[in-house]
Amino acid sequence: MMSAGSGISLDPWFDNYAARAAGLSASEVRALFAVASRPEVVSLAGGMPYVAALPFDKVRSSVDTVLAENGPAALQYGSGQGLPTLREHIRTIMAEEGIRAGVDDIVVTTGSQQGLDLVTKLFIDPGDAILAESPSYVGAMGVFRSYQARVEHIDMDEHGMIPAALTERIEELQAAGVPIKFLYLIPNFQNPAGVTLSASRRVEILDIAQAHGILVVEDNPYGLLWFDSPPPQALRSVDEAGVIYLGSFSKTFAPGLRVGWVVAPHGIREKLVLASEAAILSPSSFAQMILAEYFSSHDWKGQIDTFRGIYRERRDAMSAALATYLPDVTHTSPAGGFYLWLTLPEGLDSKEMLPRAITELVAYTPGTAFFANGEGQRNIRLAFCYPDADFITEGIRRLSRVITAERELVDTFGPATSEIPLAANLESPPPEVV
Repeated sequence: MMSAGSGISLDPWFDNYAARAAGLSASEVRALFAVASRPEVVSLAGGMPYVAALPFDKVRSSVDTVLAENGPAALQYGSGQGLPTLREHIRTIMAEEGIRAGVDDIVVTTGSQQGLDLVTKLFIDPGDAILAESPSYVGAMGVFRSYQARVEHIDMDEHGMIPAALTERIEELQAAGVPIKFLYLIPNFQNPAGVTLSASRRVEILDIAQAHGILVVEDNPYGLLWFDSPPPQALRSVDEAGVIYLGSFSKTFAPGLRVGWVVAPHGIREKLVLASEAAILSPSSFAQMILAEYFSSHDWKGQIDTFRGIYRERRDAMSAALATYLPDVTHTSPAGGFYLWLTLPEGLDSKEMLPRAITELVAYTPGTAFFANGEGQRNIRLAFCYPDADFITEGIRRLSRVITAERELVDTFGPATSEIPLAANLESPPPEVV
């Protein structure tokens, strides 16, 4: 094999790749995971649900029932659209957020990430524009980049995407002749910022999208994980013709089953089924049957209440620790979900600071992971979903030491880059972290 310094690529097939392969790169979240999962590191990085709170005796009972009563079918290929009995349960779940849908309107996917990939595949040609919040979900940025989309970020505040900023960007792109294929939103307890789109802005944004003929893609993995009161009803509940809805069991049950779904207008739904069949033939029958049995036999609403209580306690622990150890650092105050968005003092760079944080045995996700344009240097996403309250408090204490030391360096010498290469601190990650 030739050396890297020889001028010859270590990959002999490099010149054979399609142009879109250049958009495939490891996310900063994934690259963190191997280090963050070490027991001595307090990880505030990955958005992993606390699956230990699941009733494993009931999950085991569901698995046993599926194998005993439907074993051959569970281990066989299934429908490309998904199991009808599970789709019926999905209808019931979505009704909690005001969505009216028939069983035939739902397409089951291998996690909502596959749903997002299918939607992007169907609509995006290289150079087409996708409008997205600023910041936005790192997994979406990876999908959009892989299809060579032009991501245009729209400013947010504590009430979500700003309608006036959306209108201004649409008019700029249309004046430049750039095709806008869809608007991508996470309206509830947004990843990474933790903010929720207000009810009035939901109506404004739908009106703007309708006026300009722009499809809306509503990604809603966290909507049922509210702490004190439910968020406004789903965008899809207001506009069935102009909204594609992405749902997931990864946050309200378990990501290991890899089951999500899409609800789309009729013509799009048919294309989604064909695209899914071309990609994976069918979603896992076994995983779908386990979920269908669990939702038929057990108190799924009570389990979601359990998750809400756990995540509320951990959000409160993080907020209290930030007030104690970093009282002058600003951050969002999420009313649900998994994440809090922190803004560092002037002169600090979250990505450059990360290797030093790892040496202090605390991990976070740099804000740059959530932008397509390199922004976010002064931001950090902190996840409160997985560590318990004591670990969260200790993690914030360690983070405060890092930020204090960085501020002293910046005050003395001005902004400086890390002397520790990030790659040297990170091992190969597992295939998926959100």
